[in-house]
Order: sequence, then structure tokens, then C-alpha cells
Amino acid sequence: MGEAKRRKEALGDKYGKDQTIFPWLPITKAQGEQFVEWTTKGAWIGIGIMIAAWFTIRFIGPAFGWWEVY
Repeated sequence: MGEAKRRKEALGDKYGKDQTIFPWLPITKAQGEQFVEWTTKGAWIGIGIMIAAWFTIRFIGPAFGWWEVY
């Protein structure tokens, strides 16, 4: 008997279903990985927006006289 058949017999009805991260939390491991991907992309987008805002305020703004730089 192969390993897959032994695992299928041991798990019973749970065989082939995604595992949850914690038994009391209804989030699967795949959903957890997807959450990490989305938050990582969001963080990089936020960093890019912050750099663009800094560049605008620091260099472009004073060129148009928005802020006095002493």
C-alpha cells in the first residue's frame, strides 16, 4: 500500500481538503498565503507613494514657491 493510501485512510473525510492554520480559526493555509501576498504588494505600493510625495514636497514644491526652504 502506498503512502497516499495510508494518508487517505488516516485522514478519512478530511483527505484532499485544505488544512486550516489553527483548528479554531476558519482560515486555510492557502488563504493565509494569499493574505501575505496582498499585504506585501500593498506595502510596496505605500512605499512608492511615500517616496513620490516626499520628492514632490522636497524638490518640486519649493521650485514653485509653495514652501520657503532656508
